[in-house]
Amino acid sequence: MQDNQTVDKKEQYNLNKLQKRLRRNVGEAIADFNMIEEGDRIMVCLSGGKDSYTMLEILRSLQKSAPVNFSLIAVNLDQKQPGFPEHILPQYLEAQGVEYRIIEEDTYSIVKDKVPEGKTTCSLCSRLRRGILYRVATELGCTKIALGHHRDDILQTLFLNMFYGGKLKGMPPKLMSDDGKQIVIRPLAYCREKDIIRFSEARQFPIIPCNLCGSQPNLQRQVVADMLRDWDKRYPGRIETMFSAMQNVVPSHLADISLFDFKGIKHGDAVVDGGDLAFDRESLPLQPVGWRADEEDAPDLSARLDVLQIK
Repeated sequence: MQDNQTVDKKEQYNLNKLQKRLRRNVGEAIADFNMIEEGDRIMVCLSGGKDSYTMLEILRSLQKSAPVNFSLIAVNLDQKQPGFPEHILPQYLEAQGVEYRIIEEDTYSIVKDKVPEGKTTCSLCSRLRRGILYRVATELGCTKIALGHHRDDILQTLFLNMFYGGKLKGMPPKLMSDDGKQIVIRPLAYCREKDIIRFSEARQFPIIPCNLCGSQPNLQRQVVADMLRDWDKRYPGRIETMFSAMQNVVPSHLADISLFDFKGIKHGDAVVDGGDLAFDRESLPLQPVGWRADEEDAPDLSARLDVLQIK
């Protein structure tokens, strides 16, 4: 039987390894999309959930060794939900020595007044919250707004748009804000939710649940999230491959005439992006090309692969 000291050392080793992976993922996303530049003042939107806590900690860690100088200010929007524990975030941020602002806006009453009972509140709540955060970022002189959406959120948005919106549209790691005054970044874009969950639990962040929308059953996003989690469990590597697909778009093999000149294809033209040969593979690899299981996923991997059937 392992003694407590051995267990503590192993847990600390695994935590350090997990933090390094998250640091690497965030660092790669920042570099790939040029998210942070010299002199940036970044407003880190802190909701009190696992994602935003993790984002803040990883950005603070990277700040110490980054090749550019940038500052961080954590901002929380207190939406005046009944029972919201107002003391938790200030206590945590003060203990961490983080500059912060708490913005108080009663969006809860607006949402409850405007949205019929039983209907999803997320859309209106998000629009109100977004507008307030844009305004506050300008007031604080921030050049970037950092949101805590991770890789799983981005994939969920892709499928939501396909299933319900009829669009191939995701959640970009970097974009211009709706009012054109701020650049919005998502530093966790390459991070897996299950890594964030592990990190959050190990760090014992003081999580604040969302009582406005988090308790609503059967949300469309939740349905998609459950689907992706099931795929991840039954088909190892599928999530990674789908996210890679978002970074390897081939317009000539879709059907959007605004992205590729299908009408202009003439007899004798050169073959584009492999032509029909792109679809002639008679067999698919059991594991997605280039995918390798992490050590944390390895123990039950062989068992899961044994039951896969690729037709």
